[in-house]
Amino acid sequence: MLRSMTGYSRCEQETDQGVLSWELRSVNHRYLEVSLRLPDAFRSMENAVRERVQARLGRGKVEVALRYHPPVGEAAGLEVNEALAKRLIEVCVQVEHWIMNSARMTALDILRWPGVVREPAPDLESLHGQALALLDTALEELADTRAREGGRLREAIETRCRSVGELVEQVRVRRPKVVEALHEKWRTRLADLGVEAEPGRLEQELAIQAQRLDVDEELDRLDGHLKEVVLILDRDEPVGRRLDFLMQEFNREANTLGSKSNDMETTRAAVELKVLIEQMREQVQNVE
Repeated sequence: MLRSMTGYSRCEQETDQGVLSWELRSVNHRYLEVSLRLPDAFRSMENAVRERVQARLGRGKVEVALRYHPPVGEAAGLEVNEALAKRLIEVCVQVEHWIMNSARMTALDILRWPGVVREPAPDLESLHGQALALLDTALEELADTRAREGGRLREAIETRCRSVGELVEQVRVRRPKVVEALHEKWRTRLADLGVEAEPGRLEQELAIQAQRLDVDEELDRLDGHLKEVVLILDRDEPVGRRLDFLMQEFNREANTLGSKSNDMETTRAAVELKVLIEQMREQVQNVE
C-alpha cells in the first residue's frame, strides 16, 4: 500500500484527572524526523513516545504535541496545608504586638500564602498510561490519513505511467519512418549535388547514421522502468526512495531520447515525457 508522508490527526480524551489532547502533523522529509512537545509532567515518557512513532511511520517530518489541562474548580479537590496555616496564624498574632495599628490578616490572606493551598498531585503513572493509549489512537488516525493520501498519489502516478507508456509506443512505431526519412534525405542531397555514390558505401554511411540515432535501448529501458514502478507500488513497505531513484532513471532515458532524436515528432514526445516524469517526481516526493 502506497502511503503519503503528509497527514494530520488530533485526539482528545477527558479523564478523571484532566483532559489529554494529542496533535500530530507530518510532511515529507528524506528520513523520519520526530519533533516532540510534551508538558513537564510528561517528559519522562519521551522515549516511549518516540518508539511508538517510529514503529508506525517510516519517513517524514512529524510534529507530535501533547496538551494536558488539569481539572479546575470543585473537580480539583483543593487541599489546605493545615500545619502551615496554623503556624502562619501564630506568627501573625505574635507580630501584631510589635506593630502599632496593624491590619489584621483575614482568612483569604492566609489562603493566599504560598504553600497553604495546594492541588492534589495527579497520578502520573495512570496519566502516562492513558496518554500513551491515546497516542496509539492518534497514530492510527494519522496512518489512515497518510494511506488515503497515498491512494490518491498512486492514482496520479499510475495515470502518468500510462501516458508515458503510450508515448514510448508512439516513438517505437515511428522509428522506421524516421530511418526511412533519413535515407531519403541523403539520397536527395546526393541527387542535388549530382554525385553518384557507390551503393555499398552509401548503405554503410546510412547504417552508421541510423545506429547513432537508434533509441531502441532507451525505449526498452523506459518500458522496464514502467514495469518496475508497477511492482514497487504493490509493496507493503516505504517505497518513496525507490520511486525517487526510478524517476532519475526515467529522466536520464528521456534526455538521451531527446538528444538522439532527428525527428520533430520524436523531439516533442521526449519533451512530453520529461513533463510527465517531472509531474511524477513531484508526486513521489510525498511518498513514504
